[in-house]
Amino acid sequence: MVKASRNVPRDFREQALSRKQLSKRAKPRTPSVEVDQKSCPYHIVMSCFLGGQVLLRLLQGRISRRHVMEHMVSAGPRALTPALLTNLFAGMIFTIQTARELVRYGALHSLGGAFAVAFCRELSPILTAAILAGQVGSAFASEIGCMKVTDQIDALKVLRTDPVDYLVVPRVVACCIMLPVLTVISLAIGIGGGLFVAQYFYQAQPTVFLESVRSLLNLSDLTTVLIKAVIFGAMIALSGCSWGLTTTNSKSVGRSTTAAVVSTWVSLFVIDFFLSLIMFGDIGVAIH
Repeated sequence: MVKASRNVPRDFREQALSRKQLSKRAKPRTPSVEVDQKSCPYHIVMSCFLGGQVLLRLLQGRISRRHVMEHMVSAGPRALTPALLTNLFAGMIFTIQTARELVRYGALHSLGGAFAVAFCRELSPILTAAILAGQVGSAFASEIGCMKVTDQIDALKVLRTDPVDYLVVPRVVACCIMLPVLTVISLAIGIGGGLFVAQYFYQAQPTVFLESVRSLLNLSDLTTVLIKAVIFGAMIALSGCSWGLTTTNSKSVGRSTTAAVVSTWVSLFVIDFFLSLIMFGDIGVAIH
């Protein structure tokens, strides 16, 4: 009986030690500061490599039309209402600010031209792309991130399905198709909002406003706007997919979603600057 009473505490100590060892093994490791500092350059390189893989598969014709149509619904009709409302009120605000200054110099007849140069070439495409990035790009990051955390992407590999073919390519193609469509519709709504403000608040003739828009906004400008929209759509999809594919645990799903939207917005303005230099950089030289 004495020996049994002495062995009981020893068993408790062994169980306590085993529980401590299991808790140490199960305790997740906190990411280091170096990983966080390298996250932004890493995801930029990741998006570039992912874009190369998507381009290679497009050249090979490896496109699932059914999945493309499914993602076109989320990237198109579901994002139409916020894009239209944003461009409508942005066109009104821009017309108010521009007309206020032109009235001082008696140049209200050139209001449509100033509207076409700034709003149609730059403001409307970037606003529509920002709306798509906030609604669709974040959804891509969260969906793929949840799939990565729950090992669904590993299950695709077990089933001999390429995750890039199944997840990334349809999303990129859908955004590249739907963002130009959204941009054209939003551009028309923005012009309508600017025309409404110019007519009812500044008594500008609609024919004069539209003629001024037509004189400075030609077919080549619309072509460059569509090219911008295609590039923006690819960048939004690639950024969201790359952040989703690099998600590590359940806590980082929300961080990946937020980081995807913020990094996409910053990248949109940076790329828009260089595209404007390439596409419209010779206009200032031609004026001088």
